[in-house]
Amino acid sequence: MTKERPTIADVAARAGVSKGSVSFALNGRPGLAQATVDKILAAADDLGWRPSNRARSLSVSKAFALGLVITRDPAVLSSDPFFPAFIAGVESVLSTRGQALVLQVVTGGPEEEAGYRRLAQDGRVDGVILSDLRHDDPRIGLLGELGLPAVTLNRPDGDSPFPAVVLDDRPGTVAVVKHLLELGHTRIAHVAGPSTFVHATARSVALVETLAAAGLEPVAIEAGDFSAAGGITATRRLLALPQPPTAIVYANDRMAIAGLSAAQAAGLTVPDDLSIAGFDDSELSEHVHPGLTTVRADPFRFGVAAAEALNQVVDGNSGVPDVELPPAQLVVRRSTAPPPE
Repeated sequence: MTKERPTIADVAARAGVSKGSVSFALNGRPGLAQATVDKILAAADDLGWRPSNRARSLSVSKAFALGLVITRDPAVLSSDPFFPAFIAGVESVLSTRGQALVLQVVTGGPEEEAGYRRLAQDGRVDGVILSDLRHDDPRIGLLGELGLPAVTLNRPDGDSPFPAVVLDDRPGTVAVVKHLLELGHTRIAHVAGPSTFVHATARSVALVETLAAAGLEPVAIEAGDFSAAGGITATRRLLALPQPPTAIVYANDRMAIAGLSAAQAAGLTVPDDLSIAGFDDSELSEHVHPGLTTVRADPFRFGVAAAEALNQVVDGNSGVPDVELPPAQLVVRRSTAPPPE
C-alpha cells in the first residue's frame, strides 16, 4: 500500500498550530513568534513535507521561477561555450531555493518582445536575467513597462533601473594585445563579435586603444558573428590582404579555433607564421594543436552571481548594488610566438 504524502494539515497537527500559521511560517511571513516558527519547521522536517511550487505560488503570488531569454541563432548557440556553464551556475542557486529556470531561445524583433511579454503577462517568472546587452537596448524600457524585475549581465550604455552583474572583458583583451606586442608583433588584426553587442564592442575598443597607446593601428577589423563559419570567412579575408597580419585576436574561442584551422589549411604554421588568440578559455582551447592562447572568464560564477542578485531584487530588497566579479585573465599557450622575420 502506497503511503500518502503528508499535507499542510498534518504539519499543523504535529506542531499544534493552525494551517494558516504553517503557511505563514513556511512562506517567511511576519507575525509569528520565532519559537512557533521553529516548531513548525521541525514538524515539517519530521514529516518530510515540502510545499509544491504551485501551492507556494498561489499563496504568495510568486512563480518561483526566473527567466532567461537568449536571442541567438540556435545553430550558433548549440556549440556556445558560455551559456551552458552560465546556466549551470544559475541552476546551482535555484536548486537550493526550490526555483526553476524558464529558458527561451528566440530570434530578434517581434518574437523577442513577445517572449518577454508572455513571461510577464502569464506570471511565469518572478524576474529575468538580461544577457547580450545591445547598444541603446530597447529591452530595458520594455521590462520597466512590464514591471518585470531584472538584472543585466554587465552595464548597459544607457540608463537602467536594474542592478548589473559585471565581468569586465577589457582587462583580458588589453592583456592579450600587450602579450603580442611584447612578442614583437606590429601587424595585429581583430575578428570582432557582433557590433550590436555591448560586450563585443568593449573588446574591440580595448584592442584598438591598447594598440594606439603603442603607436599602432589594427591591420584590419573583421566583423564576426561568434560562429565557426564566421571565423573561417574572416580569417581568409585577413590572410588575403596585401600585407596580412602576423597575429589575429578573435572575440571568442570558437572563431579562433576555426581560424586556426583555416590558417593551417592555407599552408601556414601556427604560431611560426601566424599567432592566434581567442577569448573564453573554452574546454577545447587547451586541447587543439597548438593549445590556444586565450582569455579566461568564469561563466559559472557569472551565473551564480546573476541568480543571487536577481533573487535579492525579487525578494523586495531595495537598492541592490551592482556586483563586480574578478575580470577575465590572460592564459598563454602555444598558439602565440614572436612574428616571423
